[in-house]
Amino acid sequence: MNLETTRRFFLGKATGVSVGAMALQSLLRAESKPAIGLPHLPDFAPKAKRVIFLTQSGGPSQIELFDYKPDLIKWAGKELPDSVRQGQRVTTMTANQKQLIMPGITKFARHGQSGATVSEWLPRLAKVADKLCFVKSMHTDQINHAPAMTQFLTGHQIPGRPSVGAWVSYGLGSTNRDLPDYLVMLSKMQRPSDQPLYDHYWGSGFLPSRYQGVKLRNAKDAVLYLRDPEGLPRQLRRGMLDGLAELNQKRLDETGDPEIATRILQYEMAYRMQTSVPALTDLADEPEEVFELYGPDSRRPGSYAANCILARRLAERGVRFIQLFHPDWDHHSRLPSWCTARCRDTDQPSAALVTDLARRGLLDDTLVIWGGEFGRGVAGQGQWDSIEAGRDHHPRCFTIWMAGGGVKPGMTYGATDEFSFNVAENPVHVRDLHATVMHLLGIRHETFTYRFQGLDFRLTGVEPSRVVKDIVV
Repeated sequence: MNLETTRRFFLGKATGVSVGAMALQSLLRAESKPAIGLPHLPDFAPKAKRVIFLTQSGGPSQIELFDYKPDLIKWAGKELPDSVRQGQRVTTMTANQKQLIMPGITKFARHGQSGATVSEWLPRLAKVADKLCFVKSMHTDQINHAPAMTQFLTGHQIPGRPSVGAWVSYGLGSTNRDLPDYLVMLSKMQRPSDQPLYDHYWGSGFLPSRYQGVKLRNAKDAVLYLRDPEGLPRQLRRGMLDGLAELNQKRLDETGDPEIATRILQYEMAYRMQTSVPALTDLADEPEEVFELYGPDSRRPGSYAANCILARRLAERGVRFIQLFHPDWDHHSRLPSWCTARCRDTDQPSAALVTDLARRGLLDDTLVIWGGEFGRGVAGQGQWDSIEAGRDHHPRCFTIWMAGGGVKPGMTYGATDEFSFNVAENPVHVRDLHATVMHLLGIRHETFTYRFQGLDFRLTGVEPSRVVKDIVV
């Protein structure tokens, strides 16, 4: 077909105001005020206005941290019964060894009025147990990290779907026009981690790319090249952007390509971030007691503790979805030393974040989620009674906790069997978690869709999923 006769070309060249120009004008008008997302959302009054997702990459051991199983001591060194395993898959790392049971290696105590069981490795979190809701019956379908984390964050094990943060950005937008709707921070580890964090974990998938997470660097300069070059006045920079916008508008008029509209908006966002990001990341205005609250690592740029302070500051500024990634929870060996190290990284800052949000009146409408892509198995990997032993991946049951944002505090939901191997009560699939997050944000997950390649996709997919209303206030 000749280009001159295509419908797209005709609409782009139509007399008067073209469809592309109208779209651009609409986008720019929206960028002159906070982005509000889809006009019909929320579906009902939300309990949470924003989300902070503390993503613990690698699979924290529920057996050592939250899921107290004292009777395992009598099974120590014995093989996991077939009646419990039920032929369930293990990874190739332990497939050729006997599944010999390794009891939990930590002490537990009950805490607060709720009586929540929390490990001695998490003493600060134990002090805020009455503000938390522990979900001990999480389960997923994937046994390896990349597909499990992809499903945990996008609802599907194969890359290409939007992350939960991108869905929220698309649906609800933000109340801050000077920062992206969805911001991501990765911990700067003090020892190398061999576990990659892929960009599609916070990607936009088939949604327009403006909804993907914007990653802040785990360094002193969170965003590079924010300062104008020497000799380039601010007004000249403004003029350059206006000229680029005109060129991009012309191309948008001709093609109707939504990625061009994204480019225009991102140039504008970058211009405004020249002011907003330095103000965000400069912690000089934080009092000394804040650093004491978040712990000794909170002054190190890029640390999990420093990122937790930034998460609170982003919540104060109205950013809709804030995600922190802390890797290196993959403890196939040396569990006593490596898991305790990750607990030291995260225990005090996580508890401090909950405390800080609560005292500033932000916890009630901020949903905080802590968890990884799966848990760890009850069998020891390697020699079960050695300090070198670890645990293999385990998707059949694991624990997360949530706080604020319409979640019942001081609650433990769900339970596992005596081996922490199978869910015994109130199973919660990853899809159910996504449905519940959407519900707390005022969105019906069943009707929140995006048409792509002739299909109406949704975060929770087509398999059964439910809002876990028992944990909702």
